[in-house]
Amino acid sequence: MSRILIIEDEESIADLERDYLEVAGFEVEIAYHGRLGLEKALTEEYDLIILDVMLPGIDGFDICRQVRREKNTPIIMVSAKKDDIDKIRGLGLGADDYMTKPFSPSELVARVKAHMERYNRLVGVGIPKNEVIEIRGIKIDKTARRVWVNGEERPFTTKEYDLLTFLAENPNRVFTKEELFREIWDMESVGDIATVTVHIKKIREKVEFNSAKPQYIETIWGVGYRFKM
Repeated sequence: MSRILIIEDEESIADLERDYLEVAGFEVEIAYHGRLGLEKALTEEYDLIILDVMLPGIDGFDICRQVRREKNTPIIMVSAKKDDIDKIRGLGLGADDYMTKPFSPSELVARVKAHMERYNRLVGVGIPKNEVIEIRGIKIDKTARRVWVNGEERPFTTKEYDLLTFLAENPNRVFTKEELFREIWDMESVGDIATVTVHIKKIREKVEFNSAKPQYIETIWGVGYRFKM
């Protein structure tokens, strides 16, 4: 259920807005004081914020400014002020909409739905996210087949990538060279296990700070290799 935060000091207005939004299927929280509303907006996750301009403690313009520094949550500002300069200021600070009191609660609900649908399209809600493995500074994007080490993307050949991903998906488990060869090259490893050693060396050169003292892919002497968590 989508969560909405109403920051409004007039309780009758806030309660009315909440009632209409809850009937429309939203979960609603109210902050009747500006600073409490700002704290909630910054520390909790909401799908949309309805923000009054005139508030005790801190006004809506300052709240909008501070929220926009950290979050892209849709913001609808509401005010009894009808001057264009206030509307221009609010939108200029990053508000997505500006409504002048009095307004129809049904119109507010309609605008809330419209802005949330637009925001969800922009951020790709409903679109499957890439499958990612992250272990101590290594990030493997399985969907895009890309690898980053401490934020820097590194190029990998197909087999290097497959071998690294397989080991990272099975951490702390020791695999023999024969097992790795069968898994990655899909064939029996008769006479070819040196291929695994070569690929491990190349992977270490790309992911290890010091390949002579590997922190990720350990050699288990006499057995094989394991990816250390």
